[in-house]
Amino acid sequence: MASVELKVPDIGDFKEVEIIEVLVKAGDSVSVEQSLITVESDKASMEIPASIAGTIVEMKVTLGDKVSEGSVIAMIEAAARSTTAEPARSESKAVSSGAPSSGSATPQHPAATAELKEGSGRDPIAQGSPASVPVGAAHVSPIDETNVVKPHASPAVRMFARELGVDLTKVRGTGPKQRITMDDVRGYVKGVIASTAAPAAAGDGAALGLIPWPKVDFAKFGPIDPKPLSRIKKLSGANLHRNWVMIPHVTNNDEADITDLEAFRVSLNKESDQTGVKYTMLGFLIKAVVAALKKHPEFNASLDGDQLVYKQYYHIGFAADTPNGLVVPVLKDADKKGLSDIARETSELAKKARDGKLSPSDMQGGSFSISSLGGIGGTHFTPIINAPEVAILGVSKSYYKPVWNGKEFVPQLTLPLSLSYDHRVIDGAAAARFNNVLRSLLGDFRRAVL
Repeated sequence: MASVELKVPDIGDFKEVEIIEVLVKAGDSVSVEQSLITVESDKASMEIPASIAGTIVEMKVTLGDKVSEGSVIAMIEAAARSTTAEPARSESKAVSSGAPSSGSATPQHPAATAELKEGSGRDPIAQGSPASVPVGAAHVSPIDETNVVKPHASPAVRMFARELGVDLTKVRGTGPKQRITMDDVRGYVKGVIASTAAPAAAGDGAALGLIPWPKVDFAKFGPIDPKPLSRIKKLSGANLHRNWVMIPHVTNNDEADITDLEAFRVSLNKESDQTGVKYTMLGFLIKAVVAALKKHPEFNASLDGDQLVYKQYYHIGFAADTPNGLVVPVLKDADKKGLSDIARETSELAKKARDGKLSPSDMQGGSFSISSLGGIGGTHFTPIINAPEVAILGVSKSYYKPVWNGKEFVPQLTLPLSLSYDHRVIDGAAAARFNNVLRSLLGDFRRAVL
């Protein structure tokens, strides 16, 4: 049997999208709708499925290639299958109400499922990164089919819409008698994607009543080297901008004496050489933060309209510096884990972040975040809150300073703390008390077990 081409179907306005995953190889047997490759644009990632079943003869693309609609993905030898013609549609009132004819076959159709990554609208760096959901699912309410007239669509179109999470009552049909077609569903999904991208494009300040951003031809002043922002920086930049504009930030700066704690950490690492667990200051900070959150629960909350939602879980996000930008993996249930578990899990999450392998679930659910510049430098800074959290702890590089103990000056290893908080929820006195708790815990870590 002669081989045929498998091509990229209509994927909306996306052109020259990069292949980030090749899921099959020559010799593999594939079924209809089985994913062949995953492509990624600056807005979404999409799995491109097979339109027919068969055996892959040759792959025409490799990792890193860029494809558009109509690009050939692979050559396939189609499997033998029987085809059944769809019965003629009745023009009766019963059909126009959307009820399928009895005995009509339901053909299979490929569906390209798009997954929005981070931040999502939920920040990649905030709890704001979105879950992996079909495009449209986050924008559409479930249909109560007992109270609405069913849209005029075939069973195959209904199945296709369910796979993409599309509410057919919101799709305008262009077929005979306003029958909804596959292209109508695809057009609706494209519209959803375009509407989510529009706010990010309007970043010139016009929406805030500001003068336009200056347009400058930098090349006339000297040589330039323009480079596109990474996808992570595009997403995180928009989220950081929103958080900074919409949250009234105040930062409380303080310092903690970690002389004894650092000595304890070093001794633990010497003892754990054989186990392979490496203790970092981050693990101690997470334990101290959880203890402080239990004493001051308003810091472990989120503002939801006129309500303050107090969380009964302690999921701590920590900023991870990667080659492509800043991301915030989340350590779940930090209150239920010991230091060794925290050290091991944060190390694993940080490695996944550097390798670009964090899943949306790895960056969701945070209730409080820590941003540490300890390995780089600085004294104090103002970290930006991860909406919808209400506070974030910034930690700078520790340093020695002389401290008078009443008799003499002694060296003290000092850790700068910068606590940014949402002033709509937290006042200055509460922030100072929270930092005082952190200072006492870090100064004498035995208090963390109380």
